[in-house]
Amino acid sequence: MGTNNELLQKIDDGYAKFSKGQKKLADYIRRDYDKAAFLTAAKMGQVVGVSESTVVRFATALGYSGYPAFQKALEEMVRTRLNSIQRMEVTYGRITQGEILASVLQSDIEKIKLTMESIDHEAFELAVETILKARKVYVVGIRSCAPLASFLSFYLNLLCEDVTAVSTNSSSEIFEQLIRIGEEDVIIGISFPRYSMRTLKALEFASNRKAKVITLTDSIHSPMNLYSSCNLIARSDMASIVDSLVAPLSVVNALVVALCMKKQKEVVSTLEMLEEIWDEYQVYSGDELDKVSGKVELSPAGRNEDKEANHE
Repeated sequence: MGTNNELLQKIDDGYAKFSKGQKKLADYIRRDYDKAAFLTAAKMGQVVGVSESTVVRFATALGYSGYPAFQKALEEMVRTRLNSIQRMEVTYGRITQGEILASVLQSDIEKIKLTMESIDHEAFELAVETILKARKVYVVGIRSCAPLASFLSFYLNLLCEDVTAVSTNSSSEIFEQLIRIGEEDVIIGISFPRYSMRTLKALEFASNRKAKVITLTDSIHSPMNLYSSCNLIARSDMASIVDSLVAPLSVVNALVVALCMKKQKEVVSTLEMLEEIWDEYQVYSGDELDKVSGKVELSPAGRNEDKEANHE
């Protein structure tokens, strides 16, 4: 297989002979080896949906003296983290091209289910209250997390007085934007493996300035949680070359909806004001389409612009 990992090789060699429960464990380890390394045999059984004894028997079936030796091999795997190509081999080595769409969608569904089962509801409520009380809200997310940070900032901007989507081109730029952060403010840091040192430093800086820190990350073991008073954990799938951030986006959606429910009057008034502005300045026109009486037509403003263009 080209991953040169002893544990994965053992899983691969024995896969065909494994029982149904052992195959579930094998699939889980292939997909989430970095999480599996931190689990007891009982907890792993609970997560996968098999008994603790099945987990222990699986370890011995792979040739390990017991669960501790098996866990050590898992830790070794985490230490030597697989690169993107190796991760693809591990995850998708057994599926055909035709199965890819269903497999990836199914994987995303599972990530949302796992997130739903394990997310800390008290932490979620605390995050909502903290954002509502904040004088200023900062949102930081880098690389593949940047779209999540941008999406969250867009909606927070409609809900809160003062929101800064932190530009993250360089560390100096981050600190320049955070220079006035204080104890009445909150920073929301979003980071998934590979964790961003720039995001971590931003959270450390904010924490030192006594600001509230909310994190959205993939594990209680994430370094992002070092400076956080409120951790939102969403499962992400790093098993392929593409980071699956579907579950984190669902948590972001839930945050936005919860904030909307708490600020219904303000939201309605903001949206009414925006509608008037959009109308006055013909923001949605020309190249935008309106759905009228079941047909899709150019908006009236757009048609007027077209007439003017024809006269010129």
